Amino acid sequence: MQVIISNQSKEPIYRQIYAQIKKQILTNELKPGESLPSMRQLAKDLNISVITTKRAYEELENDGFIYSIVGKGSFVCEQNNEMILERKMKVIEEQLLSAIQNSKEVGIELEELKELLTLLYKEDT
Repeated sequence: MQVIISNQSKEPIYRQIYAQIKKQILTNELKPGESLPSMRQLAKDLNISVITTKRAYEELENDGFIYSIVGKGSFVCEQNNEMILERKMKVIEEQLLSAIQNSKEVGIELEELKELLTLLYKEDT
């Protein structure tokens, strides 16, 4: 498992760890049942506080990506593809709602917002 943190990022370190491990789980780089480094080991490897790795692992566990067994460590959970899709759709809906609200605040019409979304989507693919 590889995790790279950036001290220049505006994103908190625990969120950087969370996002990278989550991505590795969702892309199947980390397989169900595979063990993760201990919180202490990851903290040592990244030269950060154990509190930071603990928070990242807790959030991953709360969101159903890993599970922990006292005295044994943390492991990757089986992923239910329907649940993953549902979570992703919820996040997309929240982000789109925020974009719509921001657009209304500055007077951007729906058609202009659709054009912008289409343009951004094409640029990303």
